[in-house]
Amino acid sequence: MNPLLRRLSTSLPSLRLSSSSTSSSLGIPPPPPHQQQWTRGIRVKVVNGNLDQALAVMQRKMTASGMERLIRRQVGHHLKNSEKRVLARKRLELRIRSEDLARKLRTILLKKIRGH
Repeated sequence: MNPLLRRLSTSLPSLRLSSSSTSSSLGIPPPPPHQQQWTRGIRVKVVNGNLDQALAVMQRKMTASGMERLIRRQVGHHLKNSEKRVLARKRLELRIRSEDLARKLRTILLKKIRGH
């Protein structure tokens, strides 16, 4: 099994492959209707029992949605204090840059609205 999918299965228990044909043939009852509202994540349909194709589709969808980045961002090991400081500095720089861009955009929009 792909290491990313292995990590995914342990870190995101709510993600599951949805298959009407395989779940009914395996004798697994469908979830109650109230649980279907709370299901989040990526849904992949298994066609003709082809699990390899479904996993490939799921990985493509995860990469496209950015979920793969979120999973890789989870730290599974100890971070040294120096690494924590570097990450904190990067987050601070990103926040300051986005605030500056938002402020500039706000002033540009206000000037356009006022007709200057």
